[in-house]
Amino acid sequence: MASCKNTILLLEPFYTGSHRQLMDLLHADVPGSSLVTMTGKKWHWRARTGALYLSMTIPRSHCFRTLFASSVLNLAELIALRPDLSPLKKVLYFHENQLTYPVQAHKQRPERDFQYGYNQIMSCVVANQVLFNSEFNKTSFLANIKSFFKLMPDHHPSGVADQISPKCHVLNYPIVFPETVPEVNNVGSATGDVTSNMLCASQNKEDCVKHAHISGTKRLKKDDSPLHIVWPHRWEHDKNPESFFQAMVQLQAAGCDFQLSVIGDQYSEVPAIFEEASSQLKDKIRYWGFQKTRGEYFRVLHEADVVVSTANHEFFGVAMLEAVHCGCYPLVPNRLVYPEIFPDENIYNTDNQLFKRLRDFCKNPSMLRRKEIKIDTHRYSWASHRAQFLEILEPPTIPSATANTSRNGHLA
Repeated sequence: MASCKNTILLLEPFYTGSHRQLMDLLHADVPGSSLVTMTGKKWHWRARTGALYLSMTIPRSHCFRTLFASSVLNLAELIALRPDLSPLKKVLYFHENQLTYPVQAHKQRPERDFQYGYNQIMSCVVANQVLFNSEFNKTSFLANIKSFFKLMPDHHPSGVADQISPKCHVLNYPIVFPETVPEVNNVGSATGDVTSNMLCASQNKEDCVKHAHISGTKRLKKDDSPLHIVWPHRWEHDKNPESFFQAMVQLQAAGCDFQLSVIGDQYSEVPAIFEEASSQLKDKIRYWGFQKTRGEYFRVLHEADVVVSTANHEFFGVAMLEAVHCGCYPLVPNRLVYPEIFPDENIYNTDNQLFKRLRDFCKNPSMLRRKEIKIDTHRYSWASHRAQFLEILEPPTIPSATANTSRNGHLA
């Protein structure tokens, strides 16, 4: 092999959403990286079968020294199928863990699928380094390994959490926030051509263009406009849309003046509550559905006043922090990762508390717009974490005598 420029292998079997954004970011900013992906569809099948496909797709002749993959990949299977990858420094990144993923109670068999969690544990055993996007993600994973193995009928492994724990570290998901914000007029519409003028948070140059800079991240809205509430999450059961829409219906029944935007990714199976809510709340809806570009997505966040989470499953919360950066006041439940990131004043304990706080904001939106948001989003930015990622991905020095060779004899 004449030259060995690419020494870092980036693998993503579920290439969509935040998984895609992270890989694109690393691939664009980490010298000597190669990216191998699978489309972001049917994550269950990617978790079950992705290793085989990737084993056939990764070049046989290579000089990789670091492998970085999300925990959707069954790393143990991949290494068994491609033993030439075994000597690499193997880094696993957890966006979420399957040991605490909420099951759907309405399903005929609501029990947890054992295989997904087991795959993640086995991947950690094989990995050299395991990264989690939050302390909650790491702690909940390690704490549940022992009880998870008790689901097995017998021959329970022991000491696995102790074996994995020294490899585990927290490295927050690196968000590329928009650097400037658009001016918002009295009806909440962004000035100018928002689709072309909004700076996006991805590395896709087609989505990212310059627009006029204004200081700060707060909206410039007149105080007489109604409260604008945004829900920017995936349209799936684990985000608990039922509780959110219950609060919206309560606000409407109480005669509150507000506007509602429900955005976020949608997949093939959308909970029925979304169709019901779109009918019940049709007079309150401002934006509804997935925003086709990052520019449109950030426009909605900049126009909104309050961003709400009711999630039963969240290990970091990229959308919440993006909304906060755009000037939205956050309301989050007292569970999961949220107490790790958000101050007490942004946390509610019950659904009724959520309703009451939103009701008060509806009565006096100008007061809310003057509230200080005490969250430093910069600490979760790519700029803050870039050096750590580069250090972790730095290929180890491997003597030439121990370098991999492919089946055809080429130096790998």
